[in-house]
Amino acid sequence: MALQFESSEVIDRPIDKVFHFYAVEHARNHPRWDSDIELWLDSDAPIGVGTVIRRRNKRSGTPVEGTMKVMEFEPNRVLAMEVHDGPAIMYGRTTFEAINENQTKITTIIDIPWMDENADKTFLNNRLAQVSQIRKQLMESEL
Repeated sequence: MALQFESSEVIDRPIDKVFHFYAVEHARNHPRWDSDIELWLDSDAPIGVGTVIRRRNKRSGTPVEGTMKVMEFEPNRVLAMEVHDGPAIMYGRTTFEAINENQTKITTIIDIPWMDENADKTFLNNRLAQVSQIRKQLMESEL
């Protein structure tokens, strides 16, 4: 069985601004909340289903090249990606829900099919919480 992580947070900003920051500007902003990741696009076309974002993950010390392919993209609703870190594949899906006109709940589910569900989740849970807090601070201070 695959290893799965889930994280939710409430951002004190409107859904359209949160979605734009997180999804539309993902290649620019993701490295700001997770400094171990570098992202870039090969074109200036807007992000949508089928977009491939190039990535370099430096978390392990040795950079690993990969890609993120957009599998779902529904404005103000969902962004889902298939992530390749070298030969490893994982899936991330983030949903956006307006709580009211100035608050948005974002929920991220990460599936790692090649890791056993009994694996130690401590590092990844801590890292997910850390980047979520940074992302929340960025959105609430800039939007």
